[in-house]
Amino acid sequence: MVSRRDGLLGVPEVVATGRGSMKTRHRGLTSVGCDDIFCNNRNYRTMVIVSPAAEKFILHWGEMGPKWGINRSVAQIHALLYLAEGPETAEDIAEALGLARSNVSTSLKELQGWRIVRLVHVMGDRRDHFESMADVWEMFQIVMDERKRREIDPTMRLLRECLIELDHDPHAPSHLKLRLEAMLNFFETMSSWYSQIRLLPQGAVVKFVKMGSKVGKLLGVKAG
Repeated sequence: MVSRRDGLLGVPEVVATGRGSMKTRHRGLTSVGCDDIFCNNRNYRTMVIVSPAAEKFILHWGEMGPKWGINRSVAQIHALLYLAEGPETAEDIAEALGLARSNVSTSLKELQGWRIVRLVHVMGDRRDHFESMADVWEMFQIVMDERKRREIDPTMRLLRECLIELDHDPHAPSHLKLRLEAMLNFFETMSSWYSQIRLLPQGAVVKFVKMGSKVGKLLGVKAG
């Protein structure tokens, strides 16, 4: 027996109420059903059905991934988990996006490394479930923290090492030290600024960002 109800993103979803498990497909992305609505009295939630708007976002996020330094699968999985109403299993993610199970596992580990996806457990289900951080501001602050740790901090260490080497090289061109000092000064200034901003409560950061041109007025600077 089969019934229909609204999917988690507001589009029709097929739900199996008998013993047979069902799958529905929407524009190339699949949604996994369940043996019955409660799956032997366990409060089981069906996998998210992807609406056209949600699919468009997932595909775009996947296309943007390589431009941000992560692969397409990682970005798509993050987008799907961000749109999902609750935790999802790796199996359901693989089915929904048409990805290999091994690819999903590797991608989930990378997202956990970025600290924007976490492993959770669902009562009555022994499988691992995963959910994305839902607070957009907090999520991007954590991404910025990770990018600083992975990219900016190593660059500053290298610049300091280069400057130390130049101090012990009597034949080094004078302009070389000036250029590297300017680069290091920029990174140190921005890093220090970011560290101070990061200590502010999220509400204060949001308010500061939304001030826009008002910041210039407070500093007595006129817009060009």
